[in-house]
Amino acid sequence: MTDRPPFPADFPDDMPPGERVQRLRERSGMTRVVLAGLCGRGPDWLKNIEKGKRQLRDHGQLVRLATALRLSDLSVITGDPTPRPVTTGNRLMLPGAHGLRDAVRGPLFAPTAPEDAPPSVEALRGRVTEAWRLWHTSRFQRSEVAALLPGIVRDAQALPRRLEGPERRRAYAVLADVYHLAQQVTAYSVEPELYWIIADRGRLAAQDADDPLSLAGAAWAWGNGLRETGYAEEAIRTVEEAAETIRPRLEGGTDDLRGMYGALHLHAAITCAREGHEGDAWRHWDEADRTADRLPDGYVHAWTVFGRANTDFHAVSIGVDLHTPGSAMSRAETIDLGAMPSVERRSRVLVELARAQRQRKDYAGSTHWLRRAVDASPETVRYTPSARGLVGDLAKDARGPLKTDVLQLADEVGVLVG
Repeated sequence: MTDRPPFPADFPDDMPPGERVQRLRERSGMTRVVLAGLCGRGPDWLKNIEKGKRQLRDHGQLVRLATALRLSDLSVITGDPTPRPVTTGNRLMLPGAHGLRDAVRGPLFAPTAPEDAPPSVEALRGRVTEAWRLWHTSRFQRSEVAALLPGIVRDAQALPRRLEGPERRRAYAVLADVYHLAQQVTAYSVEPELYWIIADRGRLAAQDADDPLSLAGAAWAWGNGLRETGYAEEAIRTVEEAAETIRPRLEGGTDDLRGMYGALHLHAAITCAREGHEGDAWRHWDEADRTADRLPDGYVHAWTVFGRANTDFHAVSIGVDLHTPGSAMSRAETIDLGAMPSVERRSRVLVELARAQRQRKDYAGSTHWLRRAVDASPETVRYTPSARGLVGDLAKDARGPLKTDVLQLADEVGVLVG
């Protein structure tokens, strides 16, 4: 039988999860800042949970809260009548992360022989472009790109010191892109300290590049980190300010600048949707939609994959995050999966369709779309918290033969279910 701490015995059965978390935290002597930090989130995120303004829907975050509170049973938080043991398999670490960690934390003045000199800016840019291409085309994008990153990071960090003037700024722009890629690869899969070192260095490199496109890309990447750690308002402010800054340059700018402008608005749209701000979410999506229409047919930004297809995909995600599954499924009727060159992004929208079906309590439909997401990219599902949480929830909800299918999915993506 799962052990339960003695103190929740006085919790009424109908006590909301947020209030349970607050009482458990207070009885453990932890502040909001401490508990939120242990979960990789901000104190505002935890405050909203405790006050009932945000629901605990993410299985991964439930596990982190339970672990931080030293609970062995999730039902102490959720109030479920049946035990839900906390397992140690609900957080995955990126294989080979040690190589990237060593490269990022390596010596600032590593001795190099003349033949070990880093490549030219253009040669390095080509390697980074290929790494981004691999990120979007491989079914196993994290592990394959992670294997390339240590060498790219070392060369990209060393190159700017050997250059001067405009060439040095271009080298910093490439370095910023390297860190943005590393940030994508390490999201949810390394210790928070390493993730934030990478994210901050990407922002600093973009500042040294002193280029509007590079700075806008840094805002997009930095906003990702803010959003995923509970700082939604700051994330929205960051991407909105970046979009407004580059907007006057769009008329005479490149397609990539317009693509980044659109990506910033999609970023704001998703963040607003997750916060329940429906009007703002669709306002930002509308601006991204207009931007996509102004770009050439078939245009796709190299690493945000902004374009017509990604804009349409985001409309589905907004519907799911706003808990309007009917709207999400209606939007899905018009999307073309084949128009999206990114395997990773295709898998993610399939997860969104699975989430929408679960919101409708259509567990068979949810399992169907989740199976398609795993077939498209097992690693996308394996390392995405919302997807992992969905697997755990379906394992609890499904019955009969459907449960066997869900348990097979759970085994494939490494989710341990109680």
